[in-house]
Amino acid sequence: MQPPSPAHPQRYFITGIGTDVGKTIAAAIFTEALRADYWKPVQAGNLEDSDTHTVRSLISNTQTVFHPEAYRLQMPASPHTAAAAEGIRLSLEKIGLPSTQNNLIVEGAGGLMVPLNERDLVLDLIQKLPLEVVLVSRNYLGSINHTLMAVEVLKSRNIPVAGILFNGEPNASSEEFILNYSQLPAFPRIRHEENIDQNTVSRYAQGLRDYFENHGQ
Repeated sequence: MQPPSPAHPQRYFITGIGTDVGKTIAAAIFTEALRADYWKPVQAGNLEDSDTHTVRSLISNTQTVFHPEAYRLQMPASPHTAAAAEGIRLSLEKIGLPSTQNNLIVEGAGGLMVPLNERDLVLDLIQKLPLEVVLVSRNYLGSINHTLMAVEVLKSRNIPVAGILFNGEPNASSEEFILNYSQLPAFPRIRHEENIDQNTVSRYAQGLRDYFENHGQ
């Protein structure tokens, strides 16, 4: 028997400061921690091994429902390019939250300024959906700049940011500056892992559940 749906669902949009910063792993950890539903609105490329497939393989709870993508595109490219290659145009009007009473994790494509069509960005999709953002950051030369620019762009649109999740090897100086400047909380970090499997995700999910409990969420 599945547990009842939460009275006040927690719903987050997982985005990153760029490509390959760990959004999908973060999404899997949040999905497992909250036993949330998962949704990737736009998948471009890797349709047989999509982000939805990856998250499904990494979680172990039985409550999560995986909602179908609004758009599934063949080309591993920016969504607007992948869509154009198939002679279609992505439309924000056709991307709406799936119907569920459960907690929900939504994973974006690339970073905030990735184009969906000739006018709309992933940022515009986030603004349309009533969700808090979890911003995934990874330490590298330039990541302070990229992280703080992402925060400023989100704030300029009055999009609520739940916090920053650092992925990979720590850099105390960079992270301290980012958190002090942005005045945002940090979710429990994801460290470099040689292998990421269900046990790894379950371990991080427990840490995230403890974080939510201690912070009254």
